Amino acid sequence: MAPANACAMPVTLVTGPVRSGKSRYVQQLAAAADGRVLYVATAIRDDADGEWVERLRRHMQDRPADWKSIEAAHLGHAALLEIFTGANDGECVVVDALGTWLAGRIARHLDAFERDFAAFENQMDGEAAEIADAMLASRAHVIVVTEEVGWDIVPVAASARLFRDVLGRMKQRLAARARSVYLVVCGYALDLRALGVNIE
Repeated sequence: MAPANACAMPVTLVTGPVRSGKSRYVQQLAAAADGRVLYVATAIRDDADGEWVERLRRHMQDRPADWKSIEAAHLGHAALLEIFTGANDGECVVVDALGTWLAGRIARHLDAFERDFAAFENQMDGEAAEIADAMLASRAHVIVVTEEVGWDIVPVAASARLFRDVLGRMKQRLAARARSVYLVVCGYALDLRALGVNIE
């Protein structure tokens, strides 16, 4: 019997700081892919925050009209996994972005975070690993946008440290097996596979 990921398509991981050009670069990559593009938007819409709503509107406006979009912020864990496990050959799934997904998960489970930090961190690590593995095993070409948040001082808030650490481990898990890994800075995409040395 063939392994579950025998027909898996390659994953492309695109990381970088805010306003670096990540989304623009990912749109170029997806536009060059064959087949239907499915755009998975992970940000939570907050109608009370006008600037955030406008930011999301601009993101939506910038996408090609023929892309199918899924607002995934309120999907449960199993439903999010199904996007990747249920994708078909020839499809391109764009995930924008891992950080907004994780921030939403933490925000919706603050009671568990406050009750038992270590247990909640393990839960978030487990969910992040399952999503990363589903992306890597998908039959679709998955292009993942993520954020660089670990280049600054250690955050004072425990929730911010949790976010940074879980996201960092998730990115390493994806990058270790992704076909392509790019760091986008100041509008330039650097090919980390070509330039970097894997420290694993």
